[in-house]
This record gives sequence, C-alpha cells and structure tokens, in this order.
Amino acid sequence: MPIYWNQLQPDPAQPADLHHPADGCLRGRPPCGAFSGIADELAAIAALQRAGLGVPQVEIVIANVPDWAANPASGCERKDATPTSRPINAAGLEAYQALITQVAALAAQQGATVRWWSPWNEPNHPAFVSPQRAACSSTSPSLAPAVYAQLVLAAKAALDAVPGDQQLILGEMAGTTVASARRSTIQEMVAALPDAVACASRTWSQHDYAQVTPDTGKPDPITTLEQALDARPCTKGAHIWVTETGVGGDNPGAQRPIDDASLRAQCRAQAGALRRWADDPRVDAAFQYTFREDTAYPVGLADAGLTRVYPTYDLWAAWGDRAPSAPAPALPQSCA
Repeated sequence: MPIYWNQLQPDPAQPADLHHPADGCLRGRPPCGAFSGIADELAAIAALQRAGLGVPQVEIVIANVPDWAANPASGCERKDATPTSRPINAAGLEAYQALITQVAALAAQQGATVRWWSPWNEPNHPAFVSPQRAACSSTSPSLAPAVYAQLVLAAKAALDAVPGDQQLILGEMAGTTVASARRSTIQEMVAALPDAVACASRTWSQHDYAQVTPDTGKPDPITTLEQALDARPCTKGAHIWVTETGVGGDNPGAQRPIDDASLRAQCRAQAGALRRWADDPRVDAAFQYTFREDTAYPVGLADAGLTRVYPTYDLWAAWGDRAPSAPAPALPQSCA
C-alpha cells in the first residue's frame, strides 16, 4: 500500500490528510471511481480481513518528500529532479515519524491489521532519493545508504512506540545491479548500511521485472541481493519478498508491444520468473506491480481502459488458485 507523503501534507502546520480524496482515474484517464484515499483503503483492507477474503498481510511503503521537508538541491541530480526525491531535513524527519504514527492509529481505528512497513520506496533510484552520488560518476560513492539509514532508524523508533507486532521490511530497491552515475546498486546499498539498519529485519524486499529477452550483461537482482545479504553476518540467509514484478517491453517501463505473439511471450517470461522464485526457499512472496496498465510504466494485467485482460492475468490466476506448497501450475493456454 503506497503512501505518497507529499500529496497528504503540503502544509507543515497541518497533519497529513489521510482522507485526501483520490479520483480513481489512471493519470486522468477513465474509468474512474473516487474514494477517500488512505482512509478508504484501510477500511477496505479491514473489511477483507474480517471476512477472511484475502489481504492477510499488508505492507506500507512511503515515498515522496513534501517541498517543505526537503533539503536543497546538491550533487549529481537529473534535470527533472524535484524536492520529492531529496533527503529529508530535521523538521521533515519528525513529521515523517508523525505520519507513521498517524497511519498506524487510523489503521487500528478502522480495524485493519497493518504489520509490515517499508520506510522508503526504491532508495537506490534517483526518482526517490536524489542525489545518489555527489559527482556524476559511477565510481563516486553512493550517498543513498546514509539517507535510507536515517529513514529506517526514524521509522523503527516510531513503530517501536506503536502497539502490536510492527515489522520493518528492508530494501524495497530498484533492480539496479550495474552502477551508473545516477543509480546505486543493490550491492552498494546492502554493503554500506550500518549494522543498526541492516540487522533491523530478517525480511528484505526487491523489485524485479521479467524480460522477454533478458540482458545477460546484467546480474539478476534476486541473486545479487542474496549474495549481498550473505556477505554480512546478520543478514546472511535473510528472506526476500519480490514486492514489484510484471512484464512488458524488453526494457521494463518502456513502450510495451501488445500484439498477440508479444503478449504470449511476455506471459511465458513472467512464468519463468515465478517458477524460479517458487524454487528458491528464500523467496517468500511475489507481487504483481499493477493490475490496470499504468501508461507511465506498462506492465499491467489489463489495459488502461479496463476493456481486456492480458494473458499474464491468466498466469497469475493460475498461481493464485494453487495451494502455497503445491507445484507450479501448468502454463495457461493463453500464454502458449
């Protein structure tokens, strides 16, 4: 469950508006169904949990710094960088903790069990933490681990004061395994985090998108994360959630071909990824990124207008119908 902080608290003098309305449109595109944002989402989660109809576990993921909570521009930034991705200032860090407390209190009020908390989305990506490096060179040390560490420790302190079993899930990283001037690698992030952060949870999350034609020059994100975790004593053997996956074009997030042959190939690529993770005893769960196609990151299971579903929908339905310990399902006919 994503929480876009900048949309909820534009004014530091006011608490975050957890009833901030959402129009239900896709970047302005219909069909639309308006709802009262975080409050309605938590109410829906509570209803499902009471009915035993799924959503047994919920993960909160926070992103986007309000303008007033962001430090000034610095280092190697993209031309389109905004305050939403910049490190949080001292006043913002206090408000960040207050946001966590506020969301936890509303969840309890609504009757929703919210156990898992990810302090920040994709801390190794410049869209969420910027700058990643002081100088525009892949050899410049990453600044992201220190920024992320501050957020993790702040989140942990806030959650320690919340009643119930609150758990951190660490990482939530973009699948970068080759360093660049504006992105940090999974390896850099894990290696540079202080023990107080890296040892704060035995569960890590990783984003990994399937590709019809994999780039053999780039190491696999899940394997890379496992190797990085195993290089540290307190993270050795830690378990992983693939909290974002999906399939589209060969370059995830780029234009997606939707002719029948391409859609079938995409489905087979996703099936291969799901089988690999199911065979890995350290991967506990995998989550499709979006159901409805996001036109800015097209890896969905249905088109943006909700007029058709893609073969990958049948694939996920087949996996969802099996018992957790059952073998991988047969490939749906629509994917063949």
